[in-house]
Amino acid sequence: MNVAVIIPAFNEAKTIAETIQGIKQVEMVNRVIVVDDGSTDETSAIAESCGVEVVRHSKNMGKGKALNKGLQVIRKADIVVFLDGDVGTTSHEIEKLILPLIDGKADITIAKFPPPKIRGGFGFVKFLAKTGLKLFTGITFSSPLSGQRAMTWETIQFIGSIPSGFGAEVGITLKAAMGGFRIKEVEVNMTHRETKRNLSGFIHRGRQFLAVSKVLLSFLFSRIL
Repeated sequence: MNVAVIIPAFNEAKTIAETIQGIKQVEMVNRVIVVDDGSTDETSAIAESCGVEVVRHSKNMGKGKALNKGLQVIRKADIVVFLDGDVGTTSHEIEKLILPLIDGKADITIAKFPPPKIRGGFGFVKFLAKTGLKLFTGITFSSPLSGQRAMTWETIQFIGSIPSGFGAEVGITLKAAMGGFRIKEVEVNMTHRETKRNLSGFIHRGRQFLAVSKVLLSFLFSRIL
């Protein structure tokens, strides 16, 4: 079983080494690719020193394009895991995402994180994503924005190009669900950098809201036309 992990990373020098170390605890993973999405810190150098493959965008292109770049590098695998660079050593929890695919119980698994420890936004982006996915697929997802997910290669081929920006996860889920692929949310004990309720946090969530809206509207128009 060939399992590859793609880590889209932008300025993750503080956490990328620990994230890679956690992945290396998972014996079933045999390839790790870090896509440095135009970082201005030492993300690439640190990742390379950890002994994994690194590809680099000369400027920040957004998460979706970073994931697509990673898929181009892989070309083929039995299972591909998407993992954010800020989960640290809790990255070993991806084993919980991989096993249901190996056992044939799902085509996509999505990580369901524990409740956040700090107050973030007001839930508008998550509500938009949940409502849109429910409207189009009839399925209620509790973690529609989770970037930690595993997919079979057949599913990836069906999905094709991943939407750019912060709408990547919603786009992936939409395409897979409409294609009849089995999607399973899996509880994990992962941690990641939480967006605070401050100016930078609101700007980040605003960009998320616009990106998710774009994906949902694009899908709506494609259905109408």
